[in-house]
Amino acid sequence: MFDALTESLESTLKNLRGQGKLTEENVAASLREVRRAFLAADVNFNVTRDFVQAVKEKALGQNVLTAVSPGQMIVKIIHDELVEIMGGTAREVSLTGKPPVGIMMAGLQGSGKTTFAGKLALYFRSKKKRKPLLVAADVYRPAAIKQLQVLGKSIGVPVYEEGQGNPVEIIKNGYRYAEQNGFDLVIYDTAGRLQIDETLMQELEKAKAAVNPEEVFFVADAMIGQEAVNVAEEFFKRLSFTGVCLSKMDGDTRGGAALSIRKITGVPVCFVGVGEKVADIDIFHPDRMAGRILGMGDVVSLVEKAQAAIDEKEANDFRKKILNNSFDLNDFLNQLRTIKKIGKFKDIISLVPGLNKLPIDQIDEKELVYVEAVLSSMTAKERKQPSVINGSRRIRIAKGSGTTVQKVNQVLKHYEDMKVMFKNMGNLSKRMGMNASVGSNYTPPKDKKKKKKHR
Repeated sequence: MFDALTESLESTLKNLRGQGKLTEENVAASLREVRRAFLAADVNFNVTRDFVQAVKEKALGQNVLTAVSPGQMIVKIIHDELVEIMGGTAREVSLTGKPPVGIMMAGLQGSGKTTFAGKLALYFRSKKKRKPLLVAADVYRPAAIKQLQVLGKSIGVPVYEEGQGNPVEIIKNGYRYAEQNGFDLVIYDTAGRLQIDETLMQELEKAKAAVNPEEVFFVADAMIGQEAVNVAEEFFKRLSFTGVCLSKMDGDTRGGAALSIRKITGVPVCFVGVGEKVADIDIFHPDRMAGRILGMGDVVSLVEKAQAAIDEKEANDFRKKILNNSFDLNDFLNQLRTIKKIGKFKDIISLVPGLNKLPIDQIDEKELVYVEAVLSSMTAKERKQPSVINGSRRIRIAKGSGTTVQKVNQVLKHYEDMKVMFKNMGNLSKRMGMNASVGSNYTPPKDKKKKKKHR
């Protein structure tokens, strides 16, 4: 999302790193480029102006002028200001009211409210051990109720609906149903419009007053940039929403909404949608986002994704197989599926510092699909003992996977290369483990062969 902004900032900061010290002239020249980069990313004009002014004041301070590395200091200043305008710290949503507590979704039609309602239901059920109920109160958009039902069924969360009724009454009845049936969280999917109108706002105000939800989330489409901020201002005047959810953050968007919406409304961004799947939702961390914008990656998020996807026992078993050189095609397939659980390969690479320079756009995710198809078309014996895969078996595997014999050969070649690499890693680990176990007092045995005497 921030590729263009990241590239512009990196180019600007590179010029500053070569300076002996920060002066008013080189800081002003660099901040002009920063200002252009922000406006090109569709960041609100007032937010851009305040950001540039704050950076300038800190960059020309006495402490910076005497810094050993002024280039690194300006990066830190910009990083800190980015964190500040995006909210400072992540806001962990804590639903502590008397159950069932409520979350009401609000926003324009097409912003992604229904999908985000499903994502939040799955998040609170799986991560916070809540028992959620979805309430279908969007009675105007065609198929909105059906969409929520499909989403609910896919994640195992019940949906309360009454068809084309009165939205405010449906929300009231949904709350009572949750109360009577032991649900401790109710998520209300409300109606939107193509544009703000008085009827919509009055309806939302009545719905909020009827059930007094603990959270009101405004869902903004990150792809519409600064316009999302303008819409947020109008909604905040009428609803005083408590948090913002940014949808479509994985799309081809310039990022202006993420940088502007907190500064303009004063309300923090709580969650971001990072993909099309229901599980593709992240807590918004301003510090991590600032690091990604400046090309520093986001290792913490990557580790969290890996921990959620990787089973500790499976990881230990895999480590033992590497040490014992018993890695087979079953392990190859399992590792491939683990990577898919963590996320798209492009997204994983983008979180690693320095790797954002790689030609990520040239990575073909379909190749991983082909590899998995080939491995899945093998029998259990073939994956356990790849040496039995002869010519006729390769033809059968190719037909079963919808690929070619050449593709099967490539997969087997990749496996052999990985096996050699893991064997070397295992041997190195064993040698290091042996030396460590012997201890620091270890001395190699003396050569038993007697030296010949020189005559």
